[in-house]
Amino acid sequence: MAATARAERVMKQNADKTIEGGPGETDESRMDFIRATCMARGANGIRGLSRQFKIIDDDGSKSIEFSEFKKGLTDFGIHYDNANEYKHAFEIFDEDGSGSIDFDEFIRKLRPPLSKLRVNLIRKAFQKLDADDSGILTHSDLEKVYDVRRHPKFMNGEWSREDVLKNFLKTFEKKGDEDGEVTWDEFLNYYCGVSASIDNVNEKGTGKSDAYFCLIMKQAWGV
Repeated sequence: MAATARAERVMKQNADKTIEGGPGETDESRMDFIRATCMARGANGIRGLSRQFKIIDDDGSKSIEFSEFKKGLTDFGIHYDNANEYKHAFEIFDEDGSGSIDFDEFIRKLRPPLSKLRVNLIRKAFQKLDADDSGILTHSDLEKVYDVRRHPKFMNGEWSREDVLKNFLKTFEKKGDEDGEVTWDEFLNYYCGVSASIDNVNEKGTGKSDAYFCLIMKQAWGV
């Protein structure tokens, strides 16, 4: 289910190198800098940044003003040397120059690119887990479809069935901000991180990385 330890380690190492190089002076390099800071935190990095901005969005408008953008990045640990750098980064996402960014569009642009094949596999896995077809994975959904008997900690008696189910949901949640529910976007954000970690240890574009991603999803979810 989760990214392999080696794949995630390599992803974090590559992300750290990008961060050390700084944001650069192009839109692409600035985007890579923000994305790398997320990836340095593992497969859940983008989901963590998403949660950060949701906390800031007090009025539920799902739009981000510049001041909120700057605060969200800073609170998450993305730092620039001066205010102009934050402004340049903001303008990448504010394509119409309105002074605000659509939250969902911001996250979509930030995600590492995914092939249609991988998106389809991720969606099939989510739909398989979403037993009540509500669009949100809950404890109740997992009880119906997730077999805990093969989990190592259940097998050795360390965890109960309840423990396994709770910890499964935590896989997709930012530490300290667990609510016991996982939306499609949160599930997708997590697997974008997994996908990126795989691309770091396989030859992207040769079919090897896609084949490995398919294998992981098949072993985890039978899709």
